[in-house]
Amino acid sequence: MTDTHASAARDDEPDLLRDQFRQLLRYRRLIGLGIGVGLLGGAWLGVTSAESYAAASDIRLRAPTNDPFNPAVSVDKTINMGTERQTAVSSSVAEVAVKALGLPDSQLAAFQRGLQVTNPPQTMVLHFTYTTTSPGEAARRANAVTKAYLDLRKKQWGDLRDSMVTKSQNQLNPIAKEQNDLAKQLAAEGSGAPDSSRARNDDLLSKVGTLNSQIASLKALDMTAGTVIVKAVPPTASSGLGLIVSLGVGGAVGIALGLLAAWVRLVFDPSPRSSGDVARAVRAPVLGTLPRVADGGPLLAVDQSDSRLAEEYRSVAFRLAYDQRFADRRRLLVAAPRGGNSEAAAAVAANLAASFAETGKDVLLVEADLRTPSLTARLRANSPSRPGWSLPPDFDESGWPGPRQLQVDAGESGVFDLIPGERVRNVARALTSARVTRLIEEADSPNATVVVLAPPVLAYADALALVDRVDGVLIVCDPRAVHRADLVRIRELITGAGGTVLGAVTHAASRRAGRRTAAKSGHRGGGSRASGRPLPPGPAPQLPAPPPAAPRVPAGDDTVALGTIRAGDR
Repeated sequence: MTDTHASAARDDEPDLLRDQFRQLLRYRRLIGLGIGVGLLGGAWLGVTSAESYAAASDIRLRAPTNDPFNPAVSVDKTINMGTERQTAVSSSVAEVAVKALGLPDSQLAAFQRGLQVTNPPQTMVLHFTYTTTSPGEAARRANAVTKAYLDLRKKQWGDLRDSMVTKSQNQLNPIAKEQNDLAKQLAAEGSGAPDSSRARNDDLLSKVGTLNSQIASLKALDMTAGTVIVKAVPPTASSGLGLIVSLGVGGAVGIALGLLAAWVRLVFDPSPRSSGDVARAVRAPVLGTLPRVADGGPLLAVDQSDSRLAEEYRSVAFRLAYDQRFADRRRLLVAAPRGGNSEAAAAVAANLAASFAETGKDVLLVEADLRTPSLTARLRANSPSRPGWSLPPDFDESGWPGPRQLQVDAGESGVFDLIPGERVRNVARALTSARVTRLIEEADSPNATVVVLAPPVLAYADALALVDRVDGVLIVCDPRAVHRADLVRIRELITGAGGTVLGAVTHAASRRAGRRTAAKSGHRGGGSRASGRPLPPGPAPQLPAPPPAAPRVPAGDDTVALGTIRAGDR
């Protein structure tokens, strides 16, 4: 069992990498911006370094010694290469070189900027490199810095030796005078001189000899600080990479910067990055991903030229049909997270009703959006041929739903019934009425299916009022227009109300459609949202009158003189 899981995880790694790379490509602007910045930097580097020349010289360092062939003397322990490199780039060496070149003291800082000193690993070599706009001047300045360093170090070593010789000589003079005086005294006394005086004289002679030996050793030291092993010559080519190579390097760095910026943006992006993120947020599968469609097209996919869209709706319908949770009750609530997805939710509800009707089901589509109903105007809906006065007057006092059902012609898919939404004064009372309950319970009949379209879940509580009767919920969302926290909140609200999220359908709306939907959502939030709140005390507000219904040509068995008066029209 463990080996099976391990092999499955290894097989999924390429798919995960491909998915992550596709997610990074969502931020093409950031990647393009990084590439642009890299190319600009490469172009600047190529142009500025095209006229720069670098000349180099090398010095092998050595410590002052009186026997350079003595193997007991370890040069690497005597000289600290880090300290020597810092001395080489110091202003003291630069001042000596500037004076030797005859340059003014004001150019000292600019002179130092062109100098670079390195130490190759495991060597006693200092590598001097000087970069400037002239090849001859670069070689001249590199040699001047090299000579200035050697002269400065030789002077420093010589000053140290002279100081040590002076100190030793100062110690020697009083001792030599004392010994000279004692020797004259012993010579005068002859053989009668005491033994202590003779011992003292011997001790003074020994000290004088030691000090003379030290002074002789210091004066015999070779104070050469190093040897020039490579002399700088004028370079024959510029030290820059060239414009083409600089552009290539800049482009590579730009791609890395763009991918890094896209990865940072991806990490902090609150919206779902893929269908897997949507599925994890709602804890249900993504049943389908709708292709992008043109603006202003018909609502039903069978009326459009894009067959891929119709097949995607059929695929979602079949996946729902084989879901045991939906097949047992055949009740489906379609809702969007926010107002920007309302158009897509209406399209999903209508096309799923058409897909179920195509399989031979008796489908009833209930438009439970009582705030901005629009399905009647967007579908080919008409009244059945039966006279209106013969229908049972079992509508609710709230004015919705009415007794008359419309039939929608879905072309080759067949027909399905539609309960259109209407503006009402009290939305909560209308959605919880007994008439709505009886309509939804029609799904309990054999071969019947009920699809309910609800307003956005996070905008109104209308969908939650229907969840206890339509327990199967389908969420329609645009991953780029919704946050993962919103999807998690929707799932918590639905499960808390006793419902079940059967799945999600994702889509990608065009920019113009997104702006138009956002404007419509903002208008809705300012006007119709108040219908879901308790009415304030005082006279009831005047609601806008519903648009007049289109005139219908009476059938042969209709009685025109009789009609039904709705409660909302009173």
